[in-house]
Amino acid sequence: MNQILIISDNETRVDHLTIILTFLGKKPQHCTYADCDAVFDESKNWFSVLIDGDIPEIAEEVIQAYPESPFINIGFQLSKESTFKNLMGSLYEPITYDNLNDLLQKSSDYYTANRPLDALVSGKTKLFRSLVGNSAGITDVRELIEQVAPVEANVLVLGESGTGKEVIARNIHYMSKRQKGPFVPVNCGAIPGELLESELFGHEKGAFTGAISARKGRFEMAEGGTLFLDEIGDMPLQMQVKLLRVLQERIFERVGGNKTMTCDVRIVAATHRNLEQMITEGKFREDLFYRLNVFPIEAPALRERAQDIPLLLQELASRLEGSRQESVRFTQKAMRSLICHAWPGNVRELSNLVERLSILHPKQVIDLEHLPHKYQYDEHGQAQVQQASSDEDTAEKDAITAMFKYAEAAPQPSEANLPDAADTTLPNDGVNLKEYLSDLEISLITQALDKQDWVVARAADQLGMRRTTLVEKMRKYEIIRQKETDESS
Repeated sequence: MNQILIISDNETRVDHLTIILTFLGKKPQHCTYADCDAVFDESKNWFSVLIDGDIPEIAEEVIQAYPESPFINIGFQLSKESTFKNLMGSLYEPITYDNLNDLLQKSSDYYTANRPLDALVSGKTKLFRSLVGNSAGITDVRELIEQVAPVEANVLVLGESGTGKEVIARNIHYMSKRQKGPFVPVNCGAIPGELLESELFGHEKGAFTGAISARKGRFEMAEGGTLFLDEIGDMPLQMQVKLLRVLQERIFERVGGNKTMTCDVRIVAATHRNLEQMITEGKFREDLFYRLNVFPIEAPALRERAQDIPLLLQELASRLEGSRQESVRFTQKAMRSLICHAWPGNVRELSNLVERLSILHPKQVIDLEHLPHKYQYDEHGQAQVQQASSDEDTAEKDAITAMFKYAEAAPQPSEANLPDAADTTLPNDGVNLKEYLSDLEISLITQALDKQDWVVARAADQLGMRRTTLVEKMRKYEIIRQKETDESS
């Protein structure tokens, strides 16, 4: 995965592309036109293929022959360029970083969307799409899953909440010999301690108040398959003893029963807690830990594999489309900002954000200003200062744009025609209070804007009001800045 292939007979161009791609952290491979069929026969798993278009007819044949691979044309215009769905675009020398990086990102999106991740290939079940990514951490996890899945060893999945520990457990199950059997998850932290024994081992009729009939436990339900014990660190000590006996002897009894039952179940456990520290504190049994920790797998936090966020965004958007929900796409600027975030909730937090944005901005391209403020970072990776809500920002932008848009400004009230604000004596013939207050407000707002050179935020401070409140009043009274030509006259 993440392999880049350069197809070219031009050694100078190959050397030039290799230098650029190596600088970007890639490890490109090279072949000639004559060897490309043999290379594709060996592997079609190319993250991107850069093909030299100096022989257009051959280049077009290769692109058409391998539709699952994303291609980037180098150097020459192809006559059938618009007909290839797997052609991301063309690069012409001199090649720039921005253009190349943009096409590599398109290749990444195409590669992720078109990999047969859910299909059976050579007897192996491909990994769940939730484990997409090119980072070292997620690559190691996939390799460990492939190593441990065929054997019967117990697995302990460690990692923070939201990192996809259950996804790893399901992959282990579906890539094992037990894939045709059931996968039964149990959240040990969500079930009260007094009910956990019945939940795991079942109970007989009348075993306790409310047991009106016999019930199978999760061990029986998972017979011949995999039992996933999530949040094993939250299991009470007395239950840890009973679980250890089942793991050692492969036998158990239902609550309230005396019939010994055997079980053929593979155990995959998971926790976000530090079990070794809990052992020191006397909160977790050491013998159970070593029984579970035969093959540990560490699920990396999202902040440790931030480079995978563009692929995860594409995958999460594809899932929304697959479930017939409105989807979204992200600009490079928005992606760079999300990569800078610490993601304490990990992939679960990212998934929730994508779903939220798909509701707020369906079928739109998400840019930096569409992101919630805590996800907004500048080009240096620094969190942006908390500002008004996006709706308020939009209102302000509209109003400020209007101030400079019109060729002729609306007439402003003359201060000479205004009543004296300090004179609160009611005239004998009365006054239109609404107009009086409006004119007074217009005058004060205009004076504040003039004194602050029409910087709305500073004028709002001088008037003792919120910036967005001032913007709305400017819109209401059609207060706009006179053009320089008008002012000079």
